[in-house]
Amino acid sequence: MKGGAPRAVWSTSENDPAGVSARSVAQGLAAADAHAHIVWNPLRGELVQLVPATRAGLLIGPGTSREGRVCLQISVVGRARSPFTQGPLLGLDRLLAWLDSWGVPRRWPAGPPLAVPAAYEAAHSRRSWARGGHFGHSQVPGAARPSPGGIDVRKLTGPDTFPAELPRPRLSAEQLGMLTARRGPRHLEAAGGV
Repeated sequence: MKGGAPRAVWSTSENDPAGVSARSVAQGLAAADAHAHIVWNPLRGELVQLVPATRAGLLIGPGTSREGRVCLQISVVGRARSPFTQGPLLGLDRLLAWLDSWGVPRRWPAGPPLAVPAAYEAAHSRRSWARGGHFGHSQVPGAARPSPGGIDVRKLTGPDTFPAELPRPRLSAEQLGMLTARRGPRHLEAAGGV
């Protein structure tokens, strides 16, 4: 691993979770040499670990897989066109506890992943990626997959999760001072002062 902010990448296997087990998806990923760290079937609560957290997975590609202290890749048994957060999320607490233990912050710097077909045109911001946190596969720099689709990120990382932080103003201290000076008298008049 190259070091940097820890991150988790959520992807979908494009299988029906009612008919396919996490173990079966894990075997398919291993045969294709596209290892995820964890394969999770949210309908059954199954979790299968393929790769130690300290090694790079291969689900998202060799370059970005090595970025961060950890870049934990989760393959969810489900389909991008049918967001898995609309159904049961059995085993999620165990999975999140594992991600928390590796220091992955519960934030989505690139915002919530887009639904299909818009996910094919998702932004792949290097700046967001560098900050660490949770990402959809469609948001990884260089990725061409639409997964995991339009998932509800707050069902995954909690109701108080901010999907993306608000951008900070890019004004100099002098410009900020000028704006404050201009707004000051109006603010005072509105409050009944001066």
